Amino acid sequence: MPLLLAACLVGVACGGRDDDATLVLAASSLTDVFTEMAIAYERANPGADIELSFAGSSALRLQIDQGAPADVVAVANEQVMTGLAGEGHVTVPTVFATNRLVVVAPAGGAGSVTGPESLTDPDLLVGLCAIRVPCGEYASEALALAGIEPSVDTYESDARSLTTKLSIGELDVGVVYATDAAARPDELVVVAPLEGADIRYPIAPLTDSPQAEEATAFIEFVLSPAGRAILDAAGFGAP
Repeated sequence: MPLLLAACLVGVACGGRDDDATLVLAASSLTDVFTEMAIAYERANPGADIELSFAGSSALRLQIDQGAPADVVAVANEQVMTGLAGEGHVTVPTVFATNRLVVVAPAGGAGSVTGPESLTDPDLLVGLCAIRVPCGEYASEALALAGIEPSVDTYESDARSLTTKLSIGELDVGVVYATDAAARPDELVVVAPLEGADIRYPIAPLTDSPQAEEATAFIEFVLSPAGRAILDAAGFGAP
C-alpha cells in the first residue's frame, strides 16, 4: 500500500523517505484519485513502492525549490509546471486531466443556497481557496467573469481544506472542484456550475529524480487506459 505523507518538505519536516520508493508530489485535489492510482499501480507492478505527498500546487513548487527529493510532480495549474520547467526542475510535462468548478453547500443546509449569487450573501459563511493556490485563482477568475463579488469569510490553504470545512458544515457555501464534490455525494450538494476556468493538470518527472525509471513508469500508468479509467471514475475530464 502507498504511504501517504503529510503536505510538508520531504526529508526535512517529514523525517526522510524510503530510498527504494518513488515519491509523487500531487495537488491536494488529486488526493483521492492518486491514492487509488498508486494502489492500482502497485498491484500491477509487484515490488513497486509509491509514496504520495499532497499539498496546494504552489506549496509543492516551494517544496521542489527547496530540494525535496521527489520523483514525480502533478499539479492543478499549467503555470506552476511551466515555472518548474523554466527552473530546470522537471522535464516533459504532460497534461493528463481536466476539471471544473462548482458552487456547493453542505447537504444539511443547502436550502439557503440558491446559486452563485449566494456567494455574495453576508448572512452566509462563504469559503474560497486562497488566491495563491490554483483553486482560488480559478475561482477568482470565474467569479470575476460572472460579475460576482463574493462576501468571503475564509480563504483556505488548499482545495482539500475547503472541501472538508464545507462537508462538515463549518461553511454554508463555497467553490470547489467538481471532482471533490463528486467524491462526497452524501455530504455536499452541487448548487450550480461555475463556468470560465480552464483547469488542466500536468504531470512530469523531476530532472534529478532518484528513481527516474520508476517515475517514468508511474507517469506512463497515469496516461494509460487503466489510469484513464481511474480518472474517469473520479470525474476528471480528458485533456
